Amino acid sequence: MPETRKRTTSRRKPRKAARSATAAALVLAVAAGGAYLAELGPFAADSSAAGPDPAAVAEARAFLADWAGGRIPSAGRRTTDPGKAQDVLRNFTAGLSIDKPTLTAAKAAVSGNGTVSVPFTAKMPVTDLGAWTYDSKLPLRKQQDGTWKVDWTPALVHPKLSSTEKFRLERENTDRPKITDRGGAALSGGEHPSLAPVLNQVAGAAGAGPRGAIQLVDRATGEVKGTEATFGKKPDRPTDQPIRTTLDSTWQAAAEKALASEAKGKDAALVALRIDNGEILAVANAPSSGFNRAVSGTYAPGSTWKLVTTSALMLKNAVKPSDIVDCPKYLTVGKQFHNVETGEHRDATFLQDFTESCNTAFISLRDRLGDRELGDVARKYFGIGQEWHTGIPSFDGSVPAPRDQTEKAASMIGQGRVLANPLLMASVTATAVSGTFHQPTITGGTKDTTTTEKLPQDVVTQLRAMMRATVTDGTAKVLADLPGGVGAKTGTAEVTEEDPNNGWIVAHRGNIAVACIVEKGKTGGASAGPVVRSLLSAVTADPS
Repeated sequence: MPETRKRTTSRRKPRKAARSATAAALVLAVAAGGAYLAELGPFAADSSAAGPDPAAVAEARAFLADWAGGRIPSAGRRTTDPGKAQDVLRNFTAGLSIDKPTLTAAKAAVSGNGTVSVPFTAKMPVTDLGAWTYDSKLPLRKQQDGTWKVDWTPALVHPKLSSTEKFRLERENTDRPKITDRGGAALSGGEHPSLAPVLNQVAGAAGAGPRGAIQLVDRATGEVKGTEATFGKKPDRPTDQPIRTTLDSTWQAAAEKALASEAKGKDAALVALRIDNGEILAVANAPSSGFNRAVSGTYAPGSTWKLVTTSALMLKNAVKPSDIVDCPKYLTVGKQFHNVETGEHRDATFLQDFTESCNTAFISLRDRLGDRELGDVARKYFGIGQEWHTGIPSFDGSVPAPRDQTEKAASMIGQGRVLANPLLMASVTATAVSGTFHQPTITGGTKDTTTTEKLPQDVVTQLRAMMRATVTDGTAKVLADLPGGVGAKTGTAEVTEEDPNNGWIVAHRGNIAVACIVEKGKTGGASAGPVVRSLLSAVTADPS
């Protein structure tokens, strides 16, 4: 059974499951697909007993979520001046080529005049250049009808934005050197559309990419008042010297074709890499332009994360594949968790729980791990949360210690505040089936500052057997007819109460590990599974 709470229709009634209290900070929106990153929903009430009105805090978070998600009219209506707010928000993001902001709220405070102030951090991805990060805050004022609205002022968008000053994006034209695959064949965004943003990142990391700046200018005269952010650096190599990557043209073409034919028009991403050294063979995104969600996205990994959870349990001999671990319909830990279609497997073995991806069984084992143990294992053996130097900007995962038992339960199944992306989950897969973490890389000569230990061989052997059983007898049967002893794990990650789940699958064959996410794919086996099946069917041999 897929892994998260699942609904049977596209229109779902709100569930009445209890929500755990939120802490000071809550990530409201993700650059990758606008997904919300808390398993409890984006607008859970503030847990402070004596503090700002929760309704004001919720309105602030809803405003940020609408802005980050591109719902500008809705964001404007949450302010005291909808028309001006819409114009400024739209012109700000479009004029500066900002694609899918990430807006992170911090702890709210009550001001002396009765307004509520919600600080936030803005991470603004400027197309082809990089991220502009700054801090601002939202003022909220209670209206005569008792509701709260954002008290509109341009300065809430950025503290220096005003009626007299605005921002301007200046780009510097640069000639990009030739970029090749591992065999020396030239790579281009024309031939491999999904590589367009990736190649810009590769060139930028080598000091040969696009450069630019965001300037503060006088609205009337255009006079530059200051520079708020700069992007790119001076070349550190001759511009006529090619940059060789670890990418493989054959794998890249097959990955892009697989997304185009099997993702059904949904936003999706895929990474394939070598197990023995972490070299990245393919990075594919749909849509192909804009944000590199495959490497920099921040998603709940759902039950693909059970590879790490299972490793943590087996490292301390807390469970064996043959142990009986009941899989009931429901399990309540602060809130109610259940399986797909409220399915159950009474007297199931842990192997069956893994292959059928039973949430309640995994959650029932939470007390066999310390509160920090899952994160410690992720860091110590899988390199997660350490700084990776892949050759391009990447998000390297996050497994914070749970704040309560509900969050600990969610972390066991790859929800809560556990965050990953296809690059990270392909690496997790490679580590699980080889026992050794290799920092993923897309160019040669990158430094490796990670420190990890090898998984014991008996843990690796059991993980490989369980992943193979998931293909032959479990939720990854979509890959069952492929040759080569493919092993896999599916995942279905809840995003919000209203939106469809994201579908995940990770797989390995020979010296290749693959991870794929399909946003709003509902289940991993049904949405991401066909993508990986197409890829592995098209390329049958390991790269040299």
